[in-house]
Amino acid sequence: MTIDPRSVTGKRLEIAHQVQALVVGAGPAGIAAARRLHQGGASVMLVDENPVPFEVMGESVPQIWGGRMGGVLRNRNAMIERILDARPDLAALFDLGVDLRPGAACWGLFANQANLGWMPGLVAGLADADTGNQLVQADQVIVATGRRDMGLAFPGWDLPGVTGASAAVALARLYGAFDGRRAVMLGSGAEALLAARDLIAAGVQIAAVVEQAAAPPASDLAAALQAQGVAFLCNEAPRGVTSDAGGVTGLTLRNRHIACDTVLLGVGAVPMIDLLQAAGARCVFDDDRSGFVPLLDAGLQTSLPGIRAAGDCTGIWAAKSADDAIARAEGEAAADAALAALDLGAASAADLPRPPAGPDIGRYRKAWVRASVVEAIAEMPVCQCEEVTAREILEVRPPRYLKLPPVGNETRSLSQILGDGPPDPDQVKRLTRAGMGPCQGRRCREQIQALLALQQDLALGAVPLAGYRSPVRPLTLTDATLPEDPAIAEVWDSWFGMPRQWVPFWDVEPHYTVASLATEKDHVSE
Repeated sequence: MTIDPRSVTGKRLEIAHQVQALVVGAGPAGIAAARRLHQGGASVMLVDENPVPFEVMGESVPQIWGGRMGGVLRNRNAMIERILDARPDLAALFDLGVDLRPGAACWGLFANQANLGWMPGLVAGLADADTGNQLVQADQVIVATGRRDMGLAFPGWDLPGVTGASAAVALARLYGAFDGRRAVMLGSGAEALLAARDLIAAGVQIAAVVEQAAAPPASDLAAALQAQGVAFLCNEAPRGVTSDAGGVTGLTLRNRHIACDTVLLGVGAVPMIDLLQAAGARCVFDDDRSGFVPLLDAGLQTSLPGIRAAGDCTGIWAAKSADDAIARAEGEAAADAALAALDLGAASAADLPRPPAGPDIGRYRKAWVRASVVEAIAEMPVCQCEEVTAREILEVRPPRYLKLPPVGNETRSLSQILGDGPPDPDQVKRLTRAGMGPCQGRRCREQIQALLALQQDLALGAVPLAGYRSPVRPLTLTDATLPEDPAIAEVWDSWFGMPRQWVPFWDVEPHYTVASLATEKDHVSE
């Protein structure tokens, strides 16, 4: 059999490290998983992207940092020390000899499946400021990447000072570098109010909690904060901000104005599944788990063999947010299942807490988008990176920089444009570029989902998940460089869609030039 030298057949990946178990994320679930794996005799690598490089934070990755990052964050060594101090359990793992990689972002996870069959096993791509870009092969992978915040557009939300609630807590508690002093919280669900409580404990004044509904959804937590003197403003929504050279100086609501230096986005905590979904793991919308989550079996394994998940990326609910013991239990259960798969332990079914039937988060998020985005008093970008407004998203307008004349799409509904079935955010993204920017849709993804659901009068979960693609973290061209098989370099041009890619390899001259392409021959794809 003749093998096409331009195919991947026979090529090798340059694997920098091989471990039995790779854990991605050093929160409560990831730390618990790494500890249990180490105790069970497995070789373990624990990677965590914190401290996130200051430049990456400026792109609101992976959280909506909102320009309230203290300058001390530029000192990476100081931040590593601060993170180890804030997470003593993490420092203990280092002392035990676990291969700990702080500041290493996992930008991709790859597994053999229907459309990929040549990988040597489970492979993860890691980008680290110290070691550069590397590939790590593992027998078992546990993803514990946590949560992020849903964005919410209103005039001025692109100014420094509009920050995700989870991001603010991370800056205050993990980094010790939150520059906000007086904040207003948008949203009064359990996750928002728990974040407000943590920020108060860190010395941040919560000037008010704003809620578009008639009453806070998390009434018990609201009562506790009210007892501390926090004002709750219901039936309100943001209408804009005042600002100076440093960013936000106040928030204007429907009926009043509040002086503040930070506006906290707490309308929705979202499981961070980008790494899993991009890898090909099946994900579904679960209202009780706060959004799209991976489908898991009893061993917390995803639809991809050997890849498991634990912690907030598998679901978020009030009790889990209030007590990290649930996340730790999930991490330990995933580790036990991984040890059994490695023949280092016996398989056992874990009895993990499940979320109770809670409030309709889909309805709640749609209500917030209606109150803030649809009823806005001025046009503003929903997708900040590509400067796409809600109207342009709903009318599926092409990017403004193309300077195209008005087209018929402006008078057609999304269902007419996209065909039968629910609207697809990926199609909207391709037509408008909404979600294609450096933040990779983290600020606009859930808003676009809600806008499409509102326009078509659908439940939030009926709108499909906009796809993630690797790399799920931004990489510089230097970081994107990996050692490669010399056999790939010999035919480098065929990997970039150049003309000879479409010529039968047996017809390509040894010293090929574009001018020598025989156009009279039938071209075939490899």
